Amino acid sequence: MASIDGVVVTRPTFHGDDRGRFAETYRRSWFPLGREMVQANVSEKQAGAVVGIHYHLHQADYWFVPRGLARVVLVDLRAGSPTEHAVDVFDMGDGAEVGAFIPPGVGHGFAALTDLTITYLVDQYYNPDDENGVAWDDPALAVDWGVADPVVSARDRQNPRVSDIAPDRRPVFGLRT
Repeated sequence: MASIDGVVVTRPTFHGDDRGRFAETYRRSWFPLGREMVQANVSEKQAGAVVGIHYHLHQADYWFVPRGLARVVLVDLRAGSPTEHAVDVFDMGDGAEVGAFIPPGVGHGFAALTDLTITYLVDQYYNPDDENGVAWDDPALAVDWGVADPVVSARDRQNPRVSDIAPDRRPVFGLRT
C-alpha cells in the first residue's frame, strides 16, 4: 500500500465475540525507524473536513482511525529520498482498518469521508517550531481528497505550495534529531 520510503502501514488483527472486538493497534517493534512514542493525541472531525498537509522536520507520527473513515494523503517532501515527491493516497478506518507510521519529512493530511475520530502517537512532545505545511490543494500533487466541499482551516489555506517551501524548512532524507 505505501510506496514512500520509511512509511509502514499495519493491518491489525481484530478478535471478536458477542461482547465486541479487540485489536492491538500499535507495537513499537513493528517500526524499525521508530522511536519511543511520548505523546498521544485524538482528533474528532466532521465529514468534509480536510486537515493538512502538515509535516515535521523531527517528529514521527503513528495514525489509527477507530471510528469513521478518512482519506489519508502522504507526500515525500524529503530532499534526497529515494521516493522524493511520491504521493500515497489510501483510506483508513471503517472497512480499511490499518495504521500508518509516518516518518519525519513526510507530509501528511486527511479528509473526513464520514464523521471520524483519529488517534495519533508522536515521538516528540509538541513543538510549534516543528509545525510545517504545504498547500492541501497544490496542483503539483493532484490529490483527490474524496470530498465535494472541503472544510479547511485558515492555517491550512495559507500553506505554501511544495515548490515554495523555504530552504530552511525543507526536510532532508536521513537527517533526524
